[in-house]
Amino acid sequence: MIGDGTSTFDARLDIVPTDPGVYLMKDASDSVIYVGKAKNLRNRLRSYFGKNPKGNAKVMAMISHVADFEYVVVASELEALLLECNLIKRYQPHYNILLRDDKGFPYVCITMQEEYPRIMKVFRPDKNMVGAKYYGPYLSGDLFCALQALRDIFPTKTCKKVLPRDIGKERPCLNYHIGRCVGPCRGDVPSSEYRKVMEDICRFFEGKYDGILKDLQTQMEEASEALDFEKAAVYRDRLSALTQLMAGQNVSFPRESDRDAVGFFRDAGEMCFRKLELRSGRIIGSSTYFLKDEGESEESLLEAFLMQYYPTAASIPKEILVAIELEDREAVEQAISDMAGHKVSLHVPQRGDGARLLELANSNAKEALRRRILRVGSSNESVDTALKLLSEKLGLPGVPSRIESYDISNLGNDDRCGGMVVFTSGRPDKTSYRLFKIKTVEGQDDYASMREVLTRRFTHSGDDKFAKMPDLILADGGMGQVNAIYEVLCELGLQDKVALAGMVKDRRHRTHGLVNRDGVEIDLQEEARNDEEMLALFRLVTAVQNEVHRFAITYQRKLSKKRNLTYSLETIPGIGTAKRKILMKELGSIKAISQASVEELSKVERLSQKDAEAIYAHFHSEK
Repeated sequence: MIGDGTSTFDARLDIVPTDPGVYLMKDASDSVIYVGKAKNLRNRLRSYFGKNPKGNAKVMAMISHVADFEYVVVASELEALLLECNLIKRYQPHYNILLRDDKGFPYVCITMQEEYPRIMKVFRPDKNMVGAKYYGPYLSGDLFCALQALRDIFPTKTCKKVLPRDIGKERPCLNYHIGRCVGPCRGDVPSSEYRKVMEDICRFFEGKYDGILKDLQTQMEEASEALDFEKAAVYRDRLSALTQLMAGQNVSFPRESDRDAVGFFRDAGEMCFRKLELRSGRIIGSSTYFLKDEGESEESLLEAFLMQYYPTAASIPKEILVAIELEDREAVEQAISDMAGHKVSLHVPQRGDGARLLELANSNAKEALRRRILRVGSSNESVDTALKLLSEKLGLPGVPSRIESYDISNLGNDDRCGGMVVFTSGRPDKTSYRLFKIKTVEGQDDYASMREVLTRRFTHSGDDKFAKMPDLILADGGMGQVNAIYEVLCELGLQDKVALAGMVKDRRHRTHGLVNRDGVEIDLQEEARNDEEMLALFRLVTAVQNEVHRFAITYQRKLSKKRNLTYSLETIPGIGTAKRKILMKELGSIKAISQASVEELSKVERLSQKDAEAIYAHFHSEK
């Protein structure tokens, strides 16, 4: 919890992904006050909202004003950089300037209007320099890295000579002799040849790497065929530098096209639209919109969004990616084309870059709505309302302070486990979450597994791990799970002390409502469409059900990964079940086995020198 003494802010960092992306800090008025990028979103946000926030006085001042944040997941650090630049330009956040000492953000200026163009670092475009090209703005460190990278790829002039004034006055510098400058100061380099280098640099800043790559490949091959191996080696090094740069950036959308991708996700009575803007193969913008879900078809919701959003859009590309084929597609296309002043097409991609971009938009929409649901609205008042309604709907004697929920997860007969999540005063209480590995139940029996988990939980009630009794248990499932839990409560004499209900899903596996102990189903989904207070309750129940499922399945996948790693030992020549068990008993874990030397492995009982060498080779063959 982050607080200023009068309000609290639940950051919920555990559900923030570890992917690269951009985050937007917002104040109480929902204004963006800071935009930042990160290689790992969760780690970066933890530095702000962890137990010990890090930063200088200005950073701490910014943190004190944060009332909420949102983030956009992207595929690479480069995309995060470009998206950050554009969001800063769009919102002009107050703390982006303060945190950088009011110096602003530098641009790259290439003076293409001059006979011999120059590359300059400037802090604002100059309207009087007609024909100059500007790229940015960038953070100073990012700009330095970009300039360093292009000097490895292009023969760029870095000296202070003014051309053509200084041509022939001095001998060319070292950079010319080592192939890092074409030497326009010598007087025998046509301005057209030098301008071609600068045009390639413009293409570099526009992300049009493929054309540069082909040109360098061709130049290297031509020099090699002419037996000019020294020149061919220079092109080879430049080609290698560009290839490494492209690999490091992991750019996901190399097509030089302009597109919008409209993703959406619906749950808990709400719909989230997430629009990503792709320009020249780079994501440069993102917008998020939440709408009340009143039961309309996804097709009608998407059509309404398109027709309401694009009349006020700053720019409209020639292609908009959507997930649903609209019945009135031609009419919608024509309407948006009229708004844009050019032909615009709606496309439902099935494969390739378009499908991946749309999937990224959909996943970002899901992330945004999932976080909104888990926080159960934006105020304590909505949480209090939800808890009071929950008490009324289930006929409880009072408002439940501690709610526990359980879910069973398995992969066939393997990796069977249970998860328990706790919501205290309507908010997730992560420190009270617990995991259970199924020990006594044989085979795939969810009801028996649930009985085991509940028996173990309540047998230890009162100790350090389970200090408090729940006021209410919400089972992830219908009457079958409710009955399994009720049997345990009866056996332990707790049936009159702990209230019980089940959370049921619809045919699309989304939260639908509740079922009480008597089997009466409460349709929260329908009631929430016309009642704001019921929407708060629907969000709370959805948050509980989504969270317990996420928690249990995450543990099940962890067990599966560990099991698969363990049994992978048996793929090593000479290592069977017996030797695998001895190895795990002696060294304790796969990690310890992978880090052991041949000498250490050979000391393990029943392992020969040949076995030890085979195990070592298995874990070190790619190193």
